[in-house]
Amino acid sequence: MKNTIFTIAAAGAFATIAFDVFGQALSPMFGYAKLAPVGLAGATLKSTFGVNPPGAAYLLHSMTGLIFYVVGYFAVARPIQRTVLPQLHWSITAALYGVALWVFALYGMAHLVAGMKPFLGFTGITWVALWGHVLYALLAAAVLESRGVVMELPQRREVAIG
Repeated sequence: MKNTIFTIAAAGAFATIAFDVFGQALSPMFGYAKLAPVGLAGATLKSTFGVNPPGAAYLLHSMTGLIFYVVGYFAVARPIQRTVLPQLHWSITAALYGVALWVFALYGMAHLVAGMKPFLGFTGITWVALWGHVLYALLAAAVLESRGVVMELPQRREVAIG
């Protein structure tokens, strides 16, 4: 259990750093949009609670990347995939999970919660965010998979009656 918690934290740390470096440094360096995940987190907090205390948006972005998104792959996406399509390589699951994170962030949080245009109007930031979320998921999954940290869904047991 201790190893699993450490691995989840490490996966989240590496993936969040990669996401932020890609979206806030590399992408604009090459002439593409710059991501503002802390800005989105702040808008979400403001919309949800009516206030965005100093530092809260950064904390929300950090905790989401360090813990929540990794746990989603570890406890939901990968166990379901292993049950439904066990032969599918983890990298495909991770890439699809990254797309799901993108939909969650840019449609669920940005649009439904914060009131922005769906997928931020399909501008340049939309596509940088897509690649950033896929990169995040692939890196987080690679760390988990390389350390052998996987979660299994409980197996359904047949009970004989009679």
